[in-house]
Amino acid sequence: MKKVIYVLMSFLPTLALAAAPTFSGVGDLATNLTAVINKIIPFIFAITVIFFFWGLFQFLRGSGDPKMREEGRSHMIYGILAIFVMLSIYGLIGWLQGTFNITGSETVNLPEVPTN
Repeated sequence: MKKVIYVLMSFLPTLALAAAPTFSGVGDLATNLTAVINKIIPFIFAITVIFFFWGLFQFLRGSGDPKMREEGRSHMIYGILAIFVMLSIYGLIGWLQGTFNITGSETVNLPEVPTN
């Protein structure tokens, strides 16, 4: 588990902004947060695929050991479930965007508190 955390921490510099962030409001914060999340999502997909293949490797390697075979089988099942859930969420988001005619390039105006 520590190795996974160390690998994930090694990607943190790529997620950092090059310049000092200047936030002029909640809109900029949401934009920057979206950019960070969009950089993290491919890594999560990659981790789930690697998790599946690690389970496959354990399953094939433990042909004589039922405990190792069962562990590999459970890793493969959880990997497939994770990939299915992530793809389903992407499909749901795409369907909602198509239903409500929302594109990724539109600006969302957030409500503001009047200062007068």
